[in-house]
This record gives sequence, structure tokens and C-alpha cells, in this order.
Amino acid sequence: MRNTTFTPIPAIMGFAGLLFAGLANTPRPHTATASPGIAPLPHDLEIELALSALPAHLRDQATVYVLNPATGFEIARAGTNGFHAIVARTGDDAFRGSWPLTAYRSDILYPIAFDAAGAKAQLRIFLDAAALQAKGTLPGELKNIMQRRLSSGFYKAPARAGIAYMLAPVLRTYSNPDAGEDVMTSNYPHVMYYAPDVSNEDIGGTTPGGVDPFLILHGHHGYIVQALGVTERAAVTKQYQTMHDRLCSIQTLWCLPNTKGEQNP
Repeated sequence: MRNTTFTPIPAIMGFAGLLFAGLANTPRPHTATASPGIAPLPHDLEIELALSALPAHLRDQATVYVLNPATGFEIARAGTNGFHAIVARTGDDAFRGSWPLTAYRSDILYPIAFDAAGAKAQLRIFLDAAALQAKGTLPGELKNIMQRRLSSGFYKAPARAGIAYMLAPVLRTYSNPDAGEDVMTSNYPHVMYYAPDVSNEDIGGTTPGGVDPFLILHGHHGYIVQALGVTERAAVTKQYQTMHDRLCSIQTLWCLPNTKGEQNP
């Protein structure tokens, strides 16, 4: 797969890593796995990373999933507050656009947590994709299956207004999956509100990368994105420095870009 330097992109884009005009890294070579499996994270690190997607008051009682490459996502801790947190490794943005998914990337990594409404709708896409991948489904076949399901209405829109949290200090995924397979690593803690069949124009949305709201994934699974402010983002980054150092030691592609937009060593 190919990485290129990231440039600002249109307002209607793919899921998570797409959000960060002006925050991109200088891409480096990645490792794409031809086999269906993805190497798991250390168990405690994956739990901490998943929970970092949530605000502090929701973490203790949330349900947390970890990825078992042999079976898919498994519940590591059952919660009681209706929130569900995972670290996506093959996310729903991999099923956007017409570009071929030829290999499962080993560097995709983004924590996301859904409320009860999102757990019944949006989360199912992640869980089903991981289960199919674990069964040995080849990348191109998985993308075709998921695109057919999404276009046919197999995955319903959330039944009510709600929220998905992505407050973690780091994520890496496709920068504009509607257009191609380029990826980036970013520091962009934000929240997302379910906005089925709403357009960016409907909400007067801006372009991605700032602190004003904008819309992504127009359709049944659309979201209004609201970023944290610069001060709040810095506090999140500082809070999870040790966690991020562990991630960075596992893959340099998970190191955050420096202030010049260059990948840290």
C-alpha cells in the first residue's frame, strides 16, 4: 500500500483519521499483512487505550473489548453504564470508496466508544468485520461483504440521537477513505454525534481539522464531529504520555507527529 504526504481534504470524508487537516505526519513505510490475522496489543495496554476514548466519569463502568485474532473482539470486562469501548484495527472506514482492500494493515489503530444506541448500530459493523476477518475472510472479500451490507440497510442507523467518544490522544487510520488508502497518525481527541442522513450543509459545518463542528459519513451512519480545544487536547496528551510511549515502542508509526508535522523517531 502507498502513503503520501497528507493535504487538506473535503468536508465529507471517511471515519476517524480523516479529520486532521494540518495535523498530519510525514508518512513512513508500513507493514500490511496478507493473512487475515492482526497481532494483538498487550492485554492491559489495549484496555487502557480503549478506555482512553471515554471521559473519566464513564470509564469505570464501561464494557471493554479486546481483539482476539482467532475469533474477533471479546469482552474483557462487562460494564453497567451502556458504554462500549474498543480499539479498532480494521475499522468501518476500510469499507469506504472503490479502492481495493488488498491486505489487512498492521498499523491501523483507533480507540472509539459508543453509547447504548451506537452499540446496537455502529458497533456491530466493527464486531462483525473482526469476526469475519478472524474466520479467514480475505481483505477484498470482506470489503465487498461489508459494502453490500451497508448499502442494503443490513446495518440500521442508530434508533435515537447519541454520542460516540474518540478522546484518546492518538489514532491512526485512513486519511480520506472515500478517495483512497492513504493513512496518517494524529492527535485529535473529539466526540461524534449520530446524524443519520444529515449533510454538512444542513449543520453549517466547516472543513475538518479545527474546533468547529463538521459532518462525516453522510448517510445512515453519519456523524457530527466536535473536537476538543487546544488546551483540552494538550491535557489529554499529557495524561496518557506513558501509554503513548508504550504504543510508540511497539510501532513507530503510532508515534505522534512533532510540531513540524514530521514523524517522531
